[in-house]
Amino acid sequence: MVIMIADRFETFLFDLDGVIYLGDEALPHAVDGVNRLYEQEKQIRFLTNDPRPTREAVASRLRELGIRAGKEEIVTAAWAASAHLRRKEVATAAAVGSEGLRTELRQQGITVTNESPDAVVVGADEQTTYADIRRATRHIDQGAQFIGTNPDGAFPTPDGPAPGAGAIVRAVETATGTSPTIVGKPEPLMFEVALEGTSVDQDAVVIGDNPATDILGAHRAGLTGVLVADEAPVAASARDFTHPDAVIRSLAGLFSHTVTPWDNPQYSWPEDIRPGVGAVVLNGSDEVLLLKRADRGQWALPTGTVERGEAVSEAISREVREETGLQITVDRLTGVYSHPKQQVFSYPSGETVHFVTNCFSCSVDGGTLEADQDEALDVGFFDTDRLPSEILPMHPRWIADAVEDTNVTIA
Repeated sequence: MVIMIADRFETFLFDLDGVIYLGDEALPHAVDGVNRLYEQEKQIRFLTNDPRPTREAVASRLRELGIRAGKEEIVTAAWAASAHLRRKEVATAAAVGSEGLRTELRQQGITVTNESPDAVVVGADEQTTYADIRRATRHIDQGAQFIGTNPDGAFPTPDGPAPGAGAIVRAVETATGTSPTIVGKPEPLMFEVALEGTSVDQDAVVIGDNPATDILGAHRAGLTGVLVADEAPVAASARDFTHPDAVIRSLAGLFSHTVTPWDNPQYSWPEDIRPGVGAVVLNGSDEVLLLKRADRGQWALPTGTVERGEAVSEAISREVREETGLQITVDRLTGVYSHPKQQVFSYPSGETVHFVTNCFSCSVDGGTLEADQDEALDVGFFDTDRLPSEILPMHPRWIADAVEDTNVTIA
């Protein structure tokens, strides 16, 4: 039995501009498509990264087009940011942005103030000034949480692109040196907030027109993503999170197309790809050097990143010296590893990085073995045939490749 998209899911999260309407006009089949879903008693949410309007204003616009949307079905970046602060039990906030943003904050029970606020919510509108950016910078410097409504650097206008909230957020980030919590698409927070109040035991699907926000955001949140477009985009990688699970030309396709639901991989989508180095350091007894990492509580090989202006061999020698106190000789390259399941790491800051790691076989050349307490809980040499059970899962493979002394492994 063939199951169409409309029948497979119970909750539908729609982007607005480019999916429901374009400018002041509803797109073909959009009104009929959404209303058919209402008739089937589907749960519907409308999502927009625009942080300026209130939910009621967006709902009113949809009703004018013929879609019977209620305020509670609208998820704007401003409302999502406000709901996020409410979940965090934040009592006071300063706002950089529209009166709509301030309205949404107040409706969540958050007092809008510039007197020692608990948080600063940075959005944007046409009246945003340098003084607003300066005031937000001062609050964050004094300890206020930094929330960005959405990351969009620009939005289209008839006269060309105009600065979006993301441009203002980045200005404050540059001034403070502090990374914000971003709420809007493609961040998972937008979708988590949107799904509050829906039947969480039912699958949800995201319908959008932008692979970099709607589809990427859906997949980062573990949801199926359907793209509204004339043709499928070409993804650089088969694992690219921006690649849609299905492509439809209009919302009529919800009732004529099938989709294979998103199968969430066992790694997060990285914001960055960086060069890494790893060392299989062997002593005179052919034992391997391991350290118990303070951040993960697992045994691991010495690893690190290549800094600017640094050769790879210099990087691995520095990392071993800093982490264990030993001086080493870099003997040979044994492997290059990059599989995302093992080489994507998320940090407490929220940053997620995919490392391409060059691993080397090394020998001890001097120094005194001692763990860097900022990096490691313990350090020592282990028999390569009797490694500790609590070891990072990819490192036994790296050790085996180095000990076998065969061709360089690329994985």
